[in-house]
Amino acid sequence: MDQFEEAYESYKQQGTPQANQSDSAAGKEEIIAVRKNEEDNIIAIKTDSGRELDYPTALAEAKAGNLANVDVFHKYGRDILRSEPDGIKENNLDQLPEF
Repeated sequence: MDQFEEAYESYKQQGTPQANQSDSAAGKEEIIAVRKNEEDNIIAIKTDSGRELDYPTALAEAKAGNLANVDVFHKYGRDILRSEPDGIKENNLDQLPEF
């Protein structure tokens, strides 16, 4: 096995414990709905506990690890909230029902 294959295998092993979403979601709120502006940008989220959070607050909650199945990443010069990639289009933030 060459060094690239070894590095990739090591990378895959590091991700295995987090692959189980039920473990990563334990004790965290899930986003069940979104509010969009006229430009179709998400401006607020609603959690399964009924909380309605504006976008900056949702980012802070996600960074603190309080929201399940979402990531915060830096793009376009700012932090952005997105669904964890799992291959299921229906649970992407932009596909959730609006409130």
